Amino acid sequence: MTTLKNGLKAGLKTTWSLGKIIFPITLLITMLQYTPVLPFVINLIAPVMGLFGLSGDAAIPLVLGNALNLYAGIAGILSLELTVKEVFILAVMLSFSHNIFIETGVALKVGVKLWVVLVVRFGLAALSGVIINLFWQGGGELAQYGFAPEVSATPESWVGILFIGLEKASFGVLQLAMIVIPLMVMIQILKDKHYLQKISDTLGPLTRLLGVQKNASLTLASGLVFGLAMGAGVMIQAVQEDGVSKKDATLVFIFLVACHAIVEDTLIFIPLGIPIWPLLAIRIVTALGLTIFIAYMWRKGEEKQKEVVST
Repeated sequence: MTTLKNGLKAGLKTTWSLGKIIFPITLLITMLQYTPVLPFVINLIAPVMGLFGLSGDAAIPLVLGNALNLYAGIAGILSLELTVKEVFILAVMLSFSHNIFIETGVALKVGVKLWVVLVVRFGLAALSGVIINLFWQGGGELAQYGFAPEVSATPESWVGILFIGLEKASFGVLQLAMIVIPLMVMIQILKDKHYLQKISDTLGPLTRLLGVQKNASLTLASGLVFGLAMGAGVMIQAVQEDGVSKKDATLVFIFLVACHAIVEDTLIFIPLGIPIWPLLAIRIVTALGLTIFIAYMWRKGEEKQKEVVST
């Protein structure tokens, strides 16, 4: 009974903490879709799309995906006639950089610095787009989508816009609660039954490879399975209760930027008619390579600092 009570308490606390981020941001961005603001941002970005081998219209899914989530970005893709190469480039870029406002808020709560979040996410998105555009010469045929976008009626008044915004924001928090509360109860059971040590041992080789301590394994697992936003409850609790250092939290976050919600965020691109295995491989290789490199440089920096102090 105590386990259930503590799990529910942790779940409600986390839902409230994250809901304060998700609700206002979702409401604001949803309402901005029906104002000149988003079209203005899209027109501003359109001229640089050529760097990534994309047409100006491709700015639409990029903006929607970053402002909202992958589903919004995919809806934007489905509304355009794009080549397979363009869709693949967009899929890779959005897999690195999406839902930027909410997931950045989550990262800040975990203790990751803002500049790290923005540089890594936008940097990976931009670099991947440029590299794929330069080295992939195929994919010139038009993409054949597996389903059509759901067309919703445009609201005719500010009251209608506000209602849609409130509906989406409320649903976002409800969806979060439906995942986070049972998850936190489950985590509490695992803790009380001493199963977390077994999870840590299982992920030990991966945490060693990434250069982080074993107590970061739960944070890593939750992000891999549930994503940055939905797995945030476990991440925040792990940092607060399990003694995960800011260094380890940062390294795990860098890994998860490239490789979070690995099943869902890969499978949802299948209807777009693009090669899925290369997308998955790019995410995994990038996540491992970048995190191992940063961990190595961080360790070297710490060693030099110790040498300076000792002398």
